[in-house]
Amino acid sequence: MDSVVKKYRVDLNKLMQVYSANYLLFCRMFPTEMEPGEQLRLRPSGQSSPVFTGDFELKCCEQTRYTSVFAICQRYRHALPGLKEPHMVVKLYHDASLAEVCSSQQISKLKPRYDYPNHQMYQQDEKQQVNLFLYDWLHYCLKHRVAVDA
Repeated sequence: MDSVVKKYRVDLNKLMQVYSANYLLFCRMFPTEMEPGEQLRLRPSGQSSPVFTGDFELKCCEQTRYTSVFAICQRYRHALPGLKEPHMVVKLYHDASLAEVCSSQQISKLKPRYDYPNHQMYQQDEKQQVNLFLYDWLHYCLKHRVAVDA
């Protein structure tokens, strides 16, 4: 009995749909016309969950005619030993109406596909998963009426 292992292929249509949805949600939630270095603090209202213990920071890293680059980081109120603050860098392509996560946590440049197994233990679809995480986070911000402070 031969077991054939199928090689993972990036579903470009699905990935582009996530990029498009992320762009629309991002633009709906936050001002995209920020100056480089400008920073906003995002505070979810009614933090009833004991898991969530902090605010988010949104910082404009780069602003050009067709693109914007933002860094998003969660800031814990109470530091937990060994737990790193989550962060990601998101690039918005205004001419194409797309938002892509360029880096996340320890990954400085996300590849569309990773061989598996690999030394870093990234999933084959790591890029898609991180972009879906951004999608979920933006929905969280909408659901919890995140307040934006300058």
